[in-house]
Amino acid sequence: MDEVASAVADPVRREILDALRTEVRLSAGQIAERFAISRPAVSRHLRVLRESGLVRDELVGRQRFYVLDASRLAPLVRWLAAFDVPADRPSGWAHHLDALETEVHRTRRERGAGRPRADELKENTA
Repeated sequence: MDEVASAVADPVRREILDALRTEVRLSAGQIAERFAISRPAVSRHLRVLRESGLVRDELVGRQRFYVLDASRLAPLVRWLAAFDVPADRPSGWAHHLDALETEVHRTRRERGAGRPRADELKENTA
């Protein structure tokens, strides 16, 4: 999973994966045409994707075609899904802010019910 996460961390490699997602297969030249970087740089990105198992290459004559293998993303997707919070349940700061709001409302309600405030107690004892 770490190798896949590392491979998709780069924006160029993500664009390559997006291109391969929409096309059946692309040659290295067709992929390189989409970028303003050198062909050797694209080749290095393709090597990283190949070594991570996200793409596989097929040699047809003298051309090398690349095909997406999205099955390697499954463990990463499952891990990331564990962080998905249902829409009806606040998470992180939202949860803490909701708790703070509840406490503020409770305190206001108690003050309105006749409980003296701390500053009122000081005035009465002076």
